[in-house]
Amino acid sequence: METTAEFARLLRELKERSGRSYEELSRTALTSRSTLHRYCAGKTVPADAETLSRIARACGADRRETHRLLEAWMAVHQDEPVPQTPAPPPAPDVRAEEPRSAPPPVTAIPPATNGTPTTRGTRLVKFAAVALAVAITAVSSLPGPLRASGAPQRIHGPSWSVHPRPVDPSMFGVTINSDTGEMPSFRVGSVRFWDSGTRWSNLEPQRGRYDWATLDRLVAGAERGALDPMFVLGGTPAWAAPNAPRMPYPDGARAAGPDDLGDWEGFVRALVRRYKGRLSAYEVWVNGSDRRFFNGTTERLVEMTKRASRVIRDVDPKARVVCPSMGALWRPETAKALRRFADLGGYDFCDAASVKLHQRRPADPPETMLEPLLGLDATMHKAGVHPDLWSTGTTHELPLYAPLDQDRAANYAVRFYLTGLYATTLGIKRMYFYNWGSTRLPIVLQGVGGTPTGAALAVERLQRWLTRAKIQACGHGVAMGLPANVWQCEFALPGGPAVIRWTHTGTADTVPPPGAETVQRLDGGGSAVQRGDSVRITERPALITIAPHTGS
Repeated sequence: METTAEFARLLRELKERSGRSYEELSRTALTSRSTLHRYCAGKTVPADAETLSRIARACGADRRETHRLLEAWMAVHQDEPVPQTPAPPPAPDVRAEEPRSAPPPVTAIPPATNGTPTTRGTRLVKFAAVALAVAITAVSSLPGPLRASGAPQRIHGPSWSVHPRPVDPSMFGVTINSDTGEMPSFRVGSVRFWDSGTRWSNLEPQRGRYDWATLDRLVAGAERGALDPMFVLGGTPAWAAPNAPRMPYPDGARAAGPDDLGDWEGFVRALVRRYKGRLSAYEVWVNGSDRRFFNGTTERLVEMTKRASRVIRDVDPKARVVCPSMGALWRPETAKALRRFADLGGYDFCDAASVKLHQRRPADPPETMLEPLLGLDATMHKAGVHPDLWSTGTTHELPLYAPLDQDRAANYAVRFYLTGLYATTLGIKRMYFYNWGSTRLPIVLQGVGGTPTGAALAVERLQRWLTRAKIQACGHGVAMGLPANVWQCEFALPGGPAVIRWTHTGTADTVPPPGAETVQRLDGGGSAVQRGDSVRITERPALITIAPHTGS
């Protein structure tokens, strides 16, 4: 492991010279503090050149130092089978024009994360995958030839481009964390009922005896607001599984299916019959990969999914069935659970798969959600399935984190949805923000009975920007002719083309697209774009409108 040790030594020297803490460097380099510490300790190395370049820039490395670090990193990949940790790639190379069942381009395949040695052939494939990453970083400007089997291929343009597709208003969802029946007073497109007094244990406290009062209020509230509602099935009553472990809730709900699956089918049938045509989707279980929420076998979960799907489609054929959610997507055990569920045919019974797409920590930029999503895409590809993905929540520990300041809260709330739009070609179709109603979270949109926060109003303005919009391309950084910290998605609006730009950190002065007319801000402000102007982009997204027939 001499090459790994040499790489770690060079990185430690840069880190120590920078005078910056691991926490400071991790924020700038878009990686976790613990991951950065492992790099410096020689326990693992970055999976791609882009991550390496960001770390070098965060440490203040000059071109020669970065070049030297890159050569050491290449030596590790060429000579030693080392454990890899997935990098948070800001711009996945997704070829949306290809069928989703086709093999993805090599740049979209993340490295193995199970810590096992890879073969030399696999290492060479992974080494070839750095081409896109290098093309969108400053590494391409380094002096001297790269000492490898060839210089990385340069790729320019958006990460993906498609014929314009409508932006579905239901993409902008929230999970309702209230049993009052009140709904958001700011604009959202869809709602999800969980942590709202609607677990199975709440609705059927005794076998065959139902209490629909809370769910009636919620469904009526969604109807008044013309919101698309999804119900989450989960939380077995104690009477149906008396010996099963409890969920982490005070109502005694069990973290397993019932002893008799006939009870499960009976509940699902009673539920769907009552709300036929009023609930548009059913999520079969919550957090199926977390034993605090589901302690049974994957075989049992697949059977429950199969039975629920059969009942739902029989009673209400128009309702959509969403497979059990899976969380902590970066963990090997989640990938294992996903793969097992797929191998058993679980996704054959659903219209979409539910996943918990979120940052590892609330203070991490929303763009870091793309890292686990790439790993998920690879897992699904290996299993031979590519369901639509609905992002339905976060970790149970979320209330334990400190609140974000109001500016960052607004920026992150808006970019949560923009990152989802960026990831539409990886299968993302809906993003449910967690949550609406609670005030004990890092980002609060609106408390029950309160007024919308600045974050909620920023999300509402984003949706107004995208009313009747069609998305056609997204990209990031140098490959797009933009600074490395700038992101962009292109839209066709009713009034003409437009782009939304933002940074994941800091600010950047950018050249406006040809024909740019105005810059609109989330606070409602705006200005005209004059010839020769530059447009300053910040962590708060901005809309740049373009004269019709000009293009973007």
